[in-house]
Amino acid sequence: MYTKPLFLTAFGWAVSASLFAQNMYTMQSINHHAPVQCSKSITINANAEKVWSVITDINHWAGWQNDISHATLHGSVTPGTAFDWRTGGASIHSVLHTVEPFRFFGWTGKTMGIQAIHNWTFTEAGGQTTVTVEESMQGLLAGLLKKSFNKSLEKGMVQWLNLLKAECEKF
Repeated sequence: MYTKPLFLTAFGWAVSASLFAQNMYTMQSINHHAPVQCSKSITINANAEKVWSVITDINHWAGWQNDISHATLHGSVTPGTAFDWRTGGASIHSVLHTVEPFRFFGWTGKTMGIQAIHNWTFTEAGGQTTVTVEESMQGLLAGLLKKSFNKSLEKGMVQWLNLLKAECEKF
């Protein structure tokens, strides 16, 4: 039986409640057909709240992530907010696409004709948090330099996860 979606009206806008609930925390997937992609995980001896507070404090990334020379969030940690950062000699403009506290965090980024999708997933159990990070890159340079970009991305992810672990486990 077909039923029309329930509509809520607030401030003159009509919003489909079922569509909103369905898409509220949908993580934008990486491009599994991109020439460059990687996924890595680590278990951190800290709860998800602690890990979340470190990874979402974008303005302070350069304080613990030694490949990042600066990072500036242009607003609050909400989907659609942009941030600019410099890592590995590249200046990157990124936009948050997923912000679900203590569970999912993700953004898209662009630099030198490369488009990236970067996602974090946090799973807490027994006071520890397993962090999984995945990224895809596409564009002309990513296609041309696929082998070296894949190797570099994997190395960078492992380093980022190890530095995140060290920062979160500080006492």
